[in-house]
Amino acid sequence: MSQTPKPGRPVRGSRSGVPVMALLDLLGRRWTMGVLWNLGKGGPCTFRELQERCEAISPTVLNSRLKELREAGLVEHSHEGYRATPTGHELYALLVPLGVWAKKWAAKLPA
Repeated sequence: MSQTPKPGRPVRGSRSGVPVMALLDLLGRRWTMGVLWNLGKGGPCTFRELQERCEAISPTVLNSRLKELREAGLVEHSHEGYRATPTGHELYALLVPLGVWAKKWAAKLPA
């Protein structure tokens, strides 16, 4: 059975699998946001290219995250390599303002 968080199934923070909690469970996994961010921002790439974009990710973790993101319909594999699906790009677009906010927040923190 798949371990990928999905709405309607128990996930971290929700026994009933409320959709937002399923999403937060998925995005809260190690490297999930990094993989999605790099595919949304940088476009399609091979496994090795994606591993380089993510810098410190191990092949095992990258394999697991790609499998989960594919099962969640956010990433697909094509002749170009891995890429964000239209739904994955939609989610990436929602994360961009969070990235902008994070830069402002970081600038306000004491050095």
